[in-house]
Amino acid sequence: MTIVFDPTQLIIQLPEALQQQAWSKSKNAATPNSRWQSYLNQLTLDAFIPCGREEQEATVKPWLNDQALANIWELVNGTAIMLGDAKVVLIPSEAEDLEELRLPQEWVDIPEWVADYYLAVQVNVDAGFLRVWGYTTHQKVKTTATYNSTDRTYTLDHNDLITDLNAFWIARELCPEEVTKVAVSPITPISPTQANNLIQRLGDREILLPRLAIPFTIWAALLQNDAWRNGLVEGRQGITRVSVLNWLQEEAANLVTEFGWRQVEFQPSTVGAKGDTATAIPHTALAKQLTIAGQPYELKILPLEADIWRFELRNLALGAMIPSGFTLRLLTEDGQSFEGNEDIATIPVEMLYIEVELEAGEGLIWEIEPNPEDYQAEVLRF
Repeated sequence: MTIVFDPTQLIIQLPEALQQQAWSKSKNAATPNSRWQSYLNQLTLDAFIPCGREEQEATVKPWLNDQALANIWELVNGTAIMLGDAKVVLIPSEAEDLEELRLPQEWVDIPEWVADYYLAVQVNVDAGFLRVWGYTTHQKVKTTATYNSTDRTYTLDHNDLITDLNAFWIARELCPEEVTKVAVSPITPISPTQANNLIQRLGDREILLPRLAIPFTIWAALLQNDAWRNGLVEGRQGITRVSVLNWLQEEAANLVTEFGWRQVEFQPSTVGAKGDTATAIPHTALAKQLTIAGQPYELKILPLEADIWRFELRNLALGAMIPSGFTLRLLTEDGQSFEGNEDIATIPVEMLYIEVELEAGEGLIWEIEPNPEDYQAEVLRF
């Protein structure tokens, strides 16, 4: 078959080494279908980013870190990048014809996921090339595209796309204030109990397309919570979490490889707990090493009294302090703040810490500003 290339389209070669790298990165996917989807998206990302940087002086980078993107690819097709301050979603497809662009609803109707631009990408692994053959805006999708409730996609015909990719780069350069998006309805939150039930149910790998297994509004509420989304992917990949107390009381050699936590010993007298009641608790803490702004840090979770837990952040560099402006924050598992949930460094300090009283089974999400490298939101259950 002879492949005819349009000079107005963007053609990127896919060397064998790049393909092998993308295939290796997708190895943890839960099913053969999701691995192939992850592979195509990883390949698209790795090929497009260098090309985008050549075309634009603006910063071109993935929207999220590698693991967060991989977790999205487990569930939804599409790769989001940032082109300066504009979000662009690349939609890879192996379709040989270039008749239409099919956009998963998640990228169009979840407020936090909405993009400025959507690029149609044909991936031909056998021939070793990637073709970006058209683009559109969110505004165009919402006003022109056909919605298909069966597979929850928005479809735009070839004629409704701008197929000259030069126009895309020129628009970004000359019309940075172009209106590209329209408002979408907020997603109604779901309760932690409902989310956990859904994670249990949809974690079954026999459900090949969990995105179609429940109503979209409920699915979107689950997906837009980073910790719940990550928990669902972990379940589909066969990774099981237990409570923090179980991690402290049992051998947990797999914590480092699966979740990045490890068990460490501590002296209760140095914790700064209330009174001496901490001596009744096993002197084992959980610790996670982090890199923030190029510096090594450690986050610890220490049991103090019954139901009292302490989160500590320290800089591990010799003699270094935590700079002013850093924040250690805890949220409920549905992302809500509560009284006393954060500690902010207004001046350089040795440590940030938060003490909380938690009921059995209660879950928390930890956050740090600035974000650690490769940060993954996670629900820690106590």
